[in-house]
This record gives sequence, C-alpha cells and structure tokens, in this order.
Amino acid sequence: MDIYSSKLSPAVDYGIGAFLLLIAILSIVGNLMVLVMAYKRSNHMKPPELLSVNLAVTDLGAAVTMYPLAVASAWNHHWIGGDVTCVYYGLMGFFFGAASMMTLTIMAIVRFIVSLTLQSPKEKISKRNAKILVATTWLYALLWALFPLIGWGKYGPESFGLSCTLAWRDMKEQSQSFVITIFLMNLILPAIIIMSCYSGIAVKLYVTYKSMDDSNHIPNMIKMQRRLMVIAVLISIGFVGCWAPYGIISLWSVYRPGDSIPPEVSMLPCLFAKTSTIYNPLIYYVFSKNFKREVNQLSRLCGRSNICHTSDAKIDPDNTIFLVCDPNKSKPGAEEPTLEKSEENETQLMPNQ
Repeated sequence: MDIYSSKLSPAVDYGIGAFLLLIAILSIVGNLMVLVMAYKRSNHMKPPELLSVNLAVTDLGAAVTMYPLAVASAWNHHWIGGDVTCVYYGLMGFFFGAASMMTLTIMAIVRFIVSLTLQSPKEKISKRNAKILVATTWLYALLWALFPLIGWGKYGPESFGLSCTLAWRDMKEQSQSFVITIFLMNLILPAIIIMSCYSGIAVKLYVTYKSMDDSNHIPNMIKMQRRLMVIAVLISIGFVGCWAPYGIISLWSVYRPGDSIPPEVSMLPCLFAKTSTIYNPLIYYVFSKNFKREVNQLSRLCGRSNICHTSDAKIDPDNTIFLVCDPNKSKPGAEEPTLEKSEENETQLMPNQ
C-alpha cells in the first residue's frame, strides 16, 4: 500500500488544495504587510516589539515553506517527493509551530512584566535582551525539530496521505516519552504560562481601576493596556485554539487503534491548524486603525497605479503598527492627549512596551 497516496476522493483533494492556496495567499500578504510596516518604523521600534515581528516571521515562514507543496500534492492526489519532502514538510511544520508557540509565551511574560509598573518610564527590556529572547525562540524550536531526525520521534505521512508531520502512530511503542514531553513542553506548559500571565494582567488592571478615586475618568495608560491585553489574548487564543484539536486527534491516534479515526475526520483538524498563520494580521486589521488605514491605502494605490507603496510613516508620528505606551503621557502635569488621538493610540497593534 502506498503510504503517500491520498485516502480521499479527488473532489475533496481539489477542495483541500483550493483551501490551502487561499490560506497561503492570505498568510503571505497579511504577514508581509505587518513586516513592511515594521520596517517603515524600524528606527523608532521599541526592543520588545521584535517579538511581535518574530511572530509574523514564523507565520510567513510556515506559509512559504509548506503550503505550496501541500497544494501541489493535493491537486496531484498523491504526496509529491516521497520520504525526502515528507521529512522536510514535517520538520518545517514542527519548527515554525514551536517557534510561534514559544514567541507567544515569551510575549505573555513580557506583557506581564510591563503591566507590573504601568507608570514607569524606564525600559523593561533592552534591545540586546530582546534579541536574545528572539534567538531563544528559534533555538528552542530548532532543538525540538531536530529530535526526530536523531531518533527521538519520527516524521511521517498523515493518515489521509496528503500531509506530513510527526508519525504519531509509529511512536506508540518506541517514542512515547517523546509524545508526552512534546505535548507538555510545546502545548500544555506554554498554554498555562500564557493564561497565567494574562490573568495576572487582568487582575492588575482591575485592582488599578478599583483604586482610582474617579472611576468615570480612566487614564489613557489603563485604556491602552486594557486594549493591548485584549489583542494579545486574542492572538494567543487563535493559535492555541487552532492547534488544540489537532493535538487531541494526534494524541488519540497514539493510544488508539490506527483505523479508529477516519481519514476525513483526521483531515479537518490538520486544515484548521494551518489557519493559525492568518489570524494575527486579521486581528491587527480589526483592532488597529493605523494598520487598517495602511492596508486600505495600499490596496487603493495598487488598484490605481503601477507603483505600489505605503504612505511615509514620518509624516504622522502616530502612524505605527505596534503599540508602545508612552508612560510620560500619564505622568502628572503631562499634557492630556485629545480623545481622538487617545483612541488612535489605543488601537495600535502590538502588545509590547
């Protein structure tokens, strides 16, 4: 039996290919927009914002290195390239997935540290430390992605034949320690840290709000922190929510008979997990007036001109895609921003300081 032959009907394969192509286009365009806007303001970028850029890089990397091969294989009704491309695809998926999860975890920790001293103008993280954190995410992901290549774990085809990942069914007896460790270190523990950090931020904001003498006048710093927490929580829920069903199905396949899950059922969580790469730009588009304005402007320019470019970020100092709270605006005696400007500041993108 050909393990790389599709177990689905040709019509379903064509549908999968079309779906993955759409996800690839949205992922590449959306995350490229995030990186372009980050580049435009690179000279004014705060150190922790590198984590947000890193998250866009992981999503873009997954879309570029994996989805074209998956689309071609789906439309071919057979996995293209055999064992070599299967190992490559599984490694890329594991590598970028682990890098994304670790980035989200570190972002949550950084957000929690920042929330402890909302009014402090002092930088919480230096540029050097931010670069170290970014490098740590990639080294951590690379370490886990290489383990199956040296015998702890294994890469192999999915049960429906048109994708490759960790060979869950082949690890029932030989690599159960790997299965348990990977779920603990790359899903369960990071999810607990993320939930704990954002719960702590919520409690901090609640206590701060309750301690205010005038509850009808909420400082701009508190408003921005509240908005940032919502954005960060949505990003984390989007990623974990996408991968949780796939993790449950994979864990089920390790400890249950191989034919207990029909190919059509095992295919759905796999496709759902791949949508994780498009959520971040969509969340930014919904919550950031600046990001939305830049995207809309770029679309209009591309539609009316043969030269596509974005507006000059230097014209408007608030034209940023990453929110970096300015503590000086909340200090006593500082000039109070106008309501319009305050609302715009609240909706800038990234949850960092």
